Amino acid sequence: MSVYDKLKALDVSLPGMTAPPAAFVPVVRTGDLLFVSGHIARKEGTPWVGQLGSTVSTDSGKEAARRTAIDLLGTLHAVTDDLDTIKQIVKVVVLVNSTPGFTEQHVVANGASEFLQEVFGAAGAHARSAFGAAQIPFGSCVEIEAIVQVR
Repeated sequence: MSVYDKLKALDVSLPGMTAPPAAFVPVVRTGDLLFVSGHIARKEGTPWVGQLGSTVSTDSGKEAARRTAIDLLGTLHAVTDDLDTIKQIVKVVVLVNSTPGFTEQHVVANGASEFLQEVFGAAGAHARSAFGAAQIPFGSCVEIEAIVQVR
């Protein structure tokens, strides 16, 4: 089953690539690796603002991470023209805007990781880091970057 068939079965529509809001590019390719810049969580087209452990629940943070992974796939589609050329999701880094006492960054990050594995199967299994951050651009609750191998 193609990646696009899996996305359709999950009722997921990919957004277009969002222009970077600062002095960076969305993706850099070196050899067969794509380094995807951080994507912030968005809700209804605007930054999903909030802080885990304060104004955003763990379940909402997990959903924000899933939606951010969908946005990241939109960027990858725009760059590759074919998500089926993705050989492996190599590494995912998840930043979680959280209070000092919040300790479930890994659970929030699962929203992205589980989605990527659902879409790509074994090729979606990846190395990962999940960090708490004092703040993320625009006050967003989650930011995700990735390294992806293509054919």
